[in-house]
Amino acid sequence: MTTEKKAEGKAAEKAAENLEELTELTVDVDPELISICKDSGARTDEAKAIYMKSRTMIQELIGNNTPEDRFRQRCVVATGDVSVADIMRFSHDPIPAGVEAIKKGAPIFVDINMVKAGVTKRGHSSEVICVLDEDPDSELANKFGITRTSAGYLAARDRLDGSIIAIGNAPSALIMVCKLIEKGVRPALIIGMPVGFVNAAESKELVRELKIPVPSISCVGTRGGTPMAVACVNELVTIANEQEE
Repeated sequence: MTTEKKAEGKAAEKAAENLEELTELTVDVDPELISICKDSGARTDEAKAIYMKSRTMIQELIGNNTPEDRFRQRCVVATGDVSVADIMRFSHDPIPAGVEAIKKGAPIFVDINMVKAGVTKRGHSSEVICVLDEDPDSELANKFGITRTSAGYLAARDRLDGSIIAIGNAPSALIMVCKLIEKGVRPALIIGMPVGFVNAAESKELVRELKIPVPSISCVGTRGGTPMAVACVNELVTIANEQEE
């Protein structure tokens, strides 16, 4: 072996040693907890350990007695805020409706790319569509002077029947969805979690007050956001996979 190759080998060994130092696990790995982890987003032992440790802690704080509790748990983990469990609302049996839609591979229409990025890519065949791509040149938005997310749902109106609509940021988009439902659009489920101080609380109240009984998961007040919307979609995927086993 040449001197040059020996030097390369030693460098590789040194690099591997440095990686070992950098990749020490951040939590204790409980094999029993890992074995029961069903979340499609947790792929490695460390990820599964973190997920299951979080869920176990939250179960003790807010309970684990109903399907709705599972969504509350996941939103608490996603936000780091135990109090969000108390502001969540479930209308017209949304969990069975959402799970069935996931099983059918129904499309998931989201308001922004941040929500799209957060939805797990595993465990389902649903296409995740950001409505900003439905009006890419903002033609509808500019024509009517409305927000791009509102225009996106308006552009996609003929494809919303039977879909899951997940909104984590744009109250105007949720208001548009409510208007479309009044005009006959029938999504399988609305996950309405827009956050903010302008129309956020009001838009979610509109969902809960719809005369048409569309299944929905929402929250009360100004809080919400991408983490909660994503958490609800991903929990639907987890439950759908459990039921298929």
